[in-house]
Amino acid sequence: MFSARRLSISADHSRGQYRFLLISGLLLLTACGQAPQQAETPAATEAIYNTSNDIPSLMNLVIEPVADSLWGSAGWILSDAGYEELYPTTDEGWDFVYSQSATIVELGNLLALPERTQGRETWLTYAQAMSDVGEIAMQAVSERDNEAYFQAGAQLYSVCTACHQAYNTEISRFVSN
Repeated sequence: MFSARRLSISADHSRGQYRFLLISGLLLLTACGQAPQQAETPAATEAIYNTSNDIPSLMNLVIEPVADSLWGSAGWILSDAGYEELYPTTDEGWDFVYSQSATIVELGNLLALPERTQGRETWLTYAQAMSDVGEIAMQAVSERDNEAYFQAGAQLYSVCTACHQAYNTEISRFVSN
């Protein structure tokens, strides 16, 4: 313990020197007394994704309807009623397929989530290819280029077919028998 006598200021030290020493000492004690800062735990900084929809549900409920809307908006059909082009003809139609093309980009990202790529060696390649095709479709739509848009749809079909051949051969729509 410190006695009052030890804390008294001697004549040799001025008040300014005493304050400097006192403040320096307090700062030193404060710095030394702090617990070392711990790095944030990875769990606190990692994003948490809700992947409660399994892959078949994601395909049936989200990806397939978007892909179908793109395929249904490109090309042409010939029926008893005659020849009909499927390409958008209005600003609203082009806006819709642009939005769907952007959705394809993001669906590729959704398939690339770490929880969905585990144990699937080429899965990430197909997911990235889906995003790339979505960007190609967006570019074609922004230029209102029917042929480029049709080709983007064909590329999307190729990506889907290749992925289904690797991971779900039971889906006959995308796999030749």
